[in-house]
Amino acid sequence: MKKKHLTNLKALEKWLNSQELLEVGLENAISHLRKALESVEDLPLKEKSLPLPFEISSEPEMIAIYSDGGCRGNPGPGAFAYLAQAHNGEVLAEGVDFESLTTNNKMELQGPIMALQKLTQILPEKGLDPLLTRVKVLTDSKYVVDGMKSWVPGWKARGWKKADNKAPENLSYWQELDFIRTRFMEVQWEWVKGHAGHPQNEYCDRKANEAMDENSR
Repeated sequence: MKKKHLTNLKALEKWLNSQELLEVGLENAISHLRKALESVEDLPLKEKSLPLPFEISSEPEMIAIYSDGGCRGNPGPGAFAYLAQAHNGEVLAEGVDFESLTTNNKMELQGPIMALQKLTQILPEKGLDPLLTRVKVLTDSKYVVDGMKSWVPGWKARGWKKADNKAPENLSYWQELDFIRTRFMEVQWEWVKGHAGHPQNEYCDRKANEAMDENSR
């Protein structure tokens, strides 16, 4: 997380300089802020420190999936990460992947796609049937939540067309996500606020950004 803030600070400094707004006072303030960030111990959030998935605290039979995706440039290099937890906090699956040229929305969609696909493999190994399993997908992407809860039913009714008779953007991703959810008894979609201290969301955000950092060196 510290690396991400330092990267953002560098970008802000570069933009202010390009706009000829980097006065001595601002330059000194940025320098002090950079030193303060560098002095902070950035402890990684390890699996054992992840809290119980409180969104399913009253639903012990449900599995929680957390996912996050991002892109630098849009289009540009991007990554997504996901985490699947049982009611007792057990991490059932997690993953991260990088793409050299993609978009933010594609990465937000790819996270839950890969998480649900992974669960269809993991659950039978544990003697569980996905078709008897309820899942709650939690993401800070309103694009994904609104799409799966509101837009997709209308698109399907029109033969995967929008109201203007045009194909939705990222159609293959939506179709894949719509298909994989049929492999479960139920998949719910819930929005969580990003960058607001949510442990699992922050974990996925950090993993995705680390993948982008590592692949951009």
